Amino acid sequence: MERVFNVTSKSVKDGEMFSKRNIFTGCGGENLSPELSWNRTPEGTKGYAVIMFDPDAPTGVGGWRHWMVFNIPSNVMSLSEGASLSLPKGILMGRNDWGEFSYGGPCPPAGHGKHRYVITVYALNVEKIDLDPKEISSARIGFNILHHTLAQASIIPVYETKNN
Repeated sequence: MERVFNVTSKSVKDGEMFSKRNIFTGCGGENLSPELSWNRTPEGTKGYAVIMFDPDAPTGVGGWRHWMVFNIPSNVMSLSEGASLSLPKGILMGRNDWGEFSYGGPCPPAGHGKHRYVITVYALNVEKIDLDPKEISSARIGFNILHHTLAQASIIPVYETKNN
């Protein structure tokens, strides 16, 4: 039987709006990172990374990074709701596109329509991405994650900020 790497969440659902509780958004919500779980990882997985990205952001440069987490050990198969507030020692966050080492929840411009939030878990062939996120750009961290990816699995919830 072929292993099919996948990611699930109790907080957000693929193709559906972020929680009605709105705690995961940056638009007046509590800005908590969603719960994520993954399984059926490929053989040879030594660590994980997570990136949350909005490809619909009107940046002119290809979207917006909301969250980057890396150096997740291979025995960790989930991140709890709000994990971005207290990650275990050794798990690192890269700088998001707000310039912060944190989770930045969805908050697209009002009236811009629904935005997709691609939350991807990467199974890596290394235990650690040996970079200091405070000294290295998020683009370089992302490059290193992709360079060491064995497989990836995503869920894509959506969010829209309505005009008043």
